[in-house]
Amino acid sequence: MIRKLQVLLIAAILLIAAFSTGLPFLFYLVYLGVLVIGGSYVVTRLALINLEAGYAVSQLFGHVGDQLRITYTLRNTGLLPKPWLEVHNPTTLPSGLPGRALSLGSRQERSFQVKVPMSRRGAFRIEPLQIRSDDPFGFFEVTATVGQGVSLVVYPRVERLPFWKLPSAMVEGSKSSRERTMQTTPLATTVRPWAPGDSFNRIHWPSTARQGDTQVKEFELEQTADAWLFLDLDAAVQAGEGDESTVEVAVRAAASIADRALLENRAVGLTASGHRMLVLPADRGTRQQLKVLQALAAVEGDGRTPLTEMLVQGLPRMRRGMTAVIITPSVDRAWVRPLASLRPRGVASVVLWLDALSFAQAAVGAVTDPEDLSPAALGVPDAQQARAIRHALAEYDVRTHILRAGSRLVEVLTR
Repeated sequence: MIRKLQVLLIAAILLIAAFSTGLPFLFYLVYLGVLVIGGSYVVTRLALINLEAGYAVSQLFGHVGDQLRITYTLRNTGLLPKPWLEVHNPTTLPSGLPGRALSLGSRQERSFQVKVPMSRRGAFRIEPLQIRSDDPFGFFEVTATVGQGVSLVVYPRVERLPFWKLPSAMVEGSKSSRERTMQTTPLATTVRPWAPGDSFNRIHWPSTARQGDTQVKEFELEQTADAWLFLDLDAAVQAGEGDESTVEVAVRAAASIADRALLENRAVGLTASGHRMLVLPADRGTRQQLKVLQALAAVEGDGRTPLTEMLVQGLPRMRRGMTAVIITPSVDRAWVRPLASLRPRGVASVVLWLDALSFAQAAVGAVTDPEDLSPAALGVPDAQQARAIRHALAEYDVRTHILRAGSRLVEVLTR
């Protein structure tokens, strides 16, 4: 804007001087200025005429670590070339979207692709395409907005846990066991010849017709270990920074455990103590998997509810045969006591405890003063408090996995 005012001031002075003195050279400069400014205006106004543009996003959701691809296409349908075009998408993605400057000849089409990593979970926005052009002297510019914005959801990264098993109770539910049963269950595994005492409603008529002998269905007893995840997002107990903080590691662990349980056809529920208490009722299937991932993509470590209070509110929802999975870095021994009431009710419990001290030390990195790595300087529990919470869990015989900074979840859970 300042440059344009300066140009207008110089033009006004030149015009006044030309008419005041009558010098031909000054009139030549006036005519040249009118030609340059007028030509620049015309070139700018024609820059976006007969221009078609658009973009396509490869996916509207993904996981942390995936790569987002955006394909841009620009087409000049007119005879006049487009010597200068600037294309970019405003976005809330952490890494942003790089723009590009290009030119288009007469009736020319150009396409290019931009690849950006999905580095952080959450909901993001890609705004409509912005196209800008101006004249070579920078006197004028013209912009246009093309298309509509799109929303992008980045889910937490899911680690596969092929060898990890949740504790289960021998009641009808989701996963079969190699134990024959005389009762009828939803899981018919094989057929055998009829024997005295077999009920007629167990006869498998297609097999009977094929073999010419009465065949009955044989069933297996099923297990159930519907999992309910309690994710502690109390801001007072979190440590670390970025992707290796206790919040992000806990969210990844919850997503991985839920994925494993859902693959086994178990029902999964979720309680998270973020800014608002999130309670996702237990369900199974791909729709529940999507709900869990969407919930975990939005949570943050900004809660104010202690884990003890969350468990007191949530454990009454647990019924016989379920498994409570607690994911927390808390060293407050008060939350261990509510777990003691689960075993008499036939409810199993598993604790994934995150060592906050190791995460805080990993965030600080290399330092010259060892005192900077002390728990007091880092504002996290010391080793004595960590031992106390582990001893409390061992006292109540609670199955516990300890996850430290840099450890792989699959190794910790299968150790």
